[in-house]
Amino acid sequence: MKLLLNLIWFLFGGLWLALSYWLIGALLCCTVVLLPWGLAAIRIGSFALWPFGRTIVNRDPVMGPFSVVGNIVWIIVAGVPLVIAHISTALAQAVTIVGIPLALANLKLIPVSLTPLGTVIVPSDRNAFL
Repeated sequence: MKLLLNLIWFLFGGLWLALSYWLIGALLCCTVVLLPWGLAAIRIGSFALWPFGRTIVNRDPVMGPFSVVGNIVWIIVAGVPLVIAHISTALAQAVTIVGIPLALANLKLIPVSLTPLGTVIVPSDRNAFL
């Protein structure tokens, strides 16, 4: 079932969403200062490509001060617009019965697109946290 949902997601927006995250990540990686945000955007892009069967967990129970400050900067600069985009897209997808799982996957992207630093993406069936 995960494969079927991932294929539908891939065809109806997942590929373009992932490509946009990867493009932004590549541009951010061009500078040394923005490298952590660029790597986070690339990681979000891989999650946006195949979201079903994977989940987001915190890397550490207590994030370091750099992750906290980095996430605050990210929320101000890119996090809020990304959350608004994911919510509006999820509302549009939820109009049809077939689109409801896609809308839920779009909402699943909100936590990592809001605070990407200090998180890791793991398979859903994995019990151990990193």
